Amino acid sequence: MKIVAIILFVAMYVLMIAKPRYRYITALVTALIYIICGILPVSEILPSIDFNVLLMILGTMMIVSYFIDSKMPSLIADKILDLAPNVCWVTILMSLFAGVVSAFIDNVATLLIVAPIAIEICKKLRINPVPMVISIAVSSNLQGAATLVGDTTSIMLGAYAGMDFTDFFVMDGKPGMFWVVEAGAAATIPIMLFMFRKEKQPVSAKEKTTVEDYVPTFLMLAMVLSLIIASFIPNKPSVTNGVICCVIGGITMLVEWLMHHDMDALERCGASLDIQLVLLLSGLFMVIGGIKNVGVIDDLASLIAKAGENNLFLLYTIVVWGSVAISAFIDNIPYVATMLPVLQGVTKVMGISPYLLYFGLLSGATLGGNITPIGASCNIAAVSILRKEGKEVSFPDFMKIGVPFTLAAVLVAYVLIWMIWA
Repeated sequence: MKIVAIILFVAMYVLMIAKPRYRYITALVTALIYIICGILPVSEILPSIDFNVLLMILGTMMIVSYFIDSKMPSLIADKILDLAPNVCWVTILMSLFAGVVSAFIDNVATLLIVAPIAIEICKKLRINPVPMVISIAVSSNLQGAATLVGDTTSIMLGAYAGMDFTDFFVMDGKPGMFWVVEAGAAATIPIMLFMFRKEKQPVSAKEKTTVEDYVPTFLMLAMVLSLIIASFIPNKPSVTNGVICCVIGGITMLVEWLMHHDMDALERCGASLDIQLVLLLSGLFMVIGGIKNVGVIDDLASLIAKAGENNLFLLYTIVVWGSVAISAFIDNIPYVATMLPVLQGVTKVMGISPYLLYFGLLSGATLGGNITPIGASCNIAAVSILRKEGKEVSFPDFMKIGVPFTLAAVLVAYVLIWMIWA
């Protein structure tokens, strides 16, 4: 059964690369075959789907639709254009801005908030939005590991290791993951300067945008604040963040309707809900659930632990770079959930603190998803947004930015974590 699951899994990825327009169909058909073959039992279908992520996407899309109509993204674009000397630095500033936001709210929500601003900038400058939106996506994934609340994997590690919010800044008198991630983010700046070195066109906002409706902006800020507050609530339901986004999205629609009675805006909001994105993610969640169910992820975890047995540096190296490679193709949430107890057991046998391997796992698994356009939910959402703008993103297009970005950030994290925690 494992062999069949792996063959189907590989075939799915090959088809997704070959036929990017039909990725959601490929994922759903593969999930259906998994169910028919018994790789994913019927009882495991719903548990395998991350409804929290899906609800967050739908709720945030509702708000973003009105946020765009309010012209606030255009105003923010004007401000960024005033700060940046050229197109290259616009891309860098947008990426860093997304990273700062992503340190405190989910990566997908960050992308859905920031991407419209980037697209508005690109329209003003009449340039291709693909490089900027991809840079925003990978930067959001990177900074998600900076704090306890920035990414699901960080939340999982915090719960498993008994860490609180401040431990990501200072732990046992040593610099925490926040500083490691920020150093990795700093390392990506020269990478972006090199990648976008030819984009030297001067920029400026010739006509200043006027915003007449601030309600969507206030409600979006309320959503961000609510997500941050919710992250500190212990033992909350797994769909809490998704419910928050949907409730505030619904409030946004209701308030805007009561204020303006604009049926066109309501229709645009409905049209902005990317059902193909939801279907693609649902299919991938089920496929990953099937892979996990037959033990493939457990086997990978055991293989990593066994390969570095009795040699801490080798084990640490395999954990970091093995996690990068695996997370490029397998969702990092079930992978991290599987690896945490494995690493705890290995370090207990070796008689050492587990934090070196925990942090190595977090950095590798969080950043590995940046290598491919379907390695993380945030990347999938970015590709979907660009498709709506008439821009198809191939695997090579994405990897031209994702691979050097990932290698720079992971290499810095790899060295610093070893220096601090070995």
